[in-house]
Amino acid sequence: MEKYKYLKWFIANVLLRDKTDRVLEKLLQLSGIRGEKLSDITLKKAFMLSLDEGEAEVVALAIERRADLVLLDEREARFVARNFGLKVVGTIGVLLRAKRLGFIESLKEEMRRLKEAGFRVSEKLEEEILREAGEL
Repeated sequence: MEKYKYLKWFIANVLLRDKTDRVLEKLLQLSGIRGEKLSDITLKKAFMLSLDEGEAEVVALAIERRADLVLLDEREARFVARNFGLKVVGTIGVLLRAKRLGFIESLKEEMRRLKEAGFRVSEKLEEEILREAGEL
């Protein structure tokens, strides 16, 4: 349960308040999570034909490291990752889990903040998620 306190802090201070990279670096240091680099960039370059560089690297690294789960929001990146057998979760999925675990009080409020910061979500998906969270 100790690791979850960092998830709550991360959501509140990084995802939702748009803090600097130093905050993320501190979170990673505290949580024991470490950055990884690709050992071979060939797959990344291939993915860059349809994905931006960051998404391509995330998917390539997840494949290379045989990740249990990968965090992606963009539709095309999620599609590619799933086609390579990766389990995918997005920001909204993380927030829904945080709500279920009691780390956030209102998913609706957090989604409002995300949208204010430029995050796009369809009304249909937002309604489904809020209903699933018991907020509709």
